Amino acid sequence: MFQAHHGLVFRTAYRITGNAADAEDVMQTVFLRMLRRDHAAGALERQESYFRRAAINVALDVVRSGKDSRSVPIEEVPPENLSPGGREPDGGELRECLRRALARLNPREAEIFALRFFEDLSNQEIAKQLGISQIHVAVILHRTRGRLQKEIRSYQGERA
Repeated sequence: MFQAHHGLVFRTAYRITGNAADAEDVMQTVFLRMLRRDHAAGALERQESYFRRAAINVALDVVRSGKDSRSVPIEEVPPENLSPGGREPDGGELRECLRRALARLNPREAEIFALRFFEDLSNQEIAKQLGISQIHVAVILHRTRGRLQKEIRSYQGERA
């Protein structure tokens, strides 16, 4: 299973966490959980779906925990990088804002958003994977996008 799905798990986690170290941690967690899984539960149906969803959920847990392997002590940050100076946030700052906003969503909303916009699945594919209606997927996506847009606008307003 590792050989067949490690690439999918890593890519999925990387899209959410934004860095390779965290994506590797996610991959390790997902496969360790798989090893500890009760074998009496039977074989997994739709393995790709299982691993994608597991990677999304563990990656969101990493983002929620605030763990950031790229962080440095504030004393090591040059003073000119501490104040925005009226500049526009770069793409990396916006991606980080989106990750944090996504981490504040409830798990189902975050999972559906990640499946749609990070994994590029259609509403129909998401509905099938999660066992819910396409209309429910569409409603959740609409509401989630609105909440995330508000968060990003708020972030941009704070930075201005």
